[in-house]
Amino acid sequence: VQLQASGGGLVQAGGSLRLSCAASERTASSYIMGWFRQVPGKEREFVAAITWGGSRTRYADSVKDRFTISRDKDKITVYLQMNSLKPEDTAVYYCAAEADVGIVPSVFDRSYDYWGQGTQVTVSS
Repeated sequence: VQLQASGGGLVQAGGSLRLSCAASERTASSYIMGWFRQVPGKEREFVAAITWGGSRTRYADSVKDRFTISRDKDKITVYLQMNSLKPEDTAVYYCAAEADVGIVPSVFDRSYDYWGQGTQVTVSS
């Protein structure tokens, strides 16, 4: 499965961006999908994840109430709506897929089997 992330860019603090992640195969419709982010010199950190049916989501505390993860009805496209962006949200954002139909999305990057190429998000103060 290949994942293609897009939607990053430069935005002022308080602004919004929407990231998209499209999977190349329909088998991904049954996978847990997630977003992680990484800044240079730091470990990759969990941002948000969603189960295959969209019934269960999970967020990092740092983005809760500001970011929303969702899946399109075809379930192979996942979105991350980011509102009230802060300079500390600046990072490369990666989408990932876990080949698991589990009901609890994992926050650990080692649980995910497929990764997109990353998209840069820069929030200016």
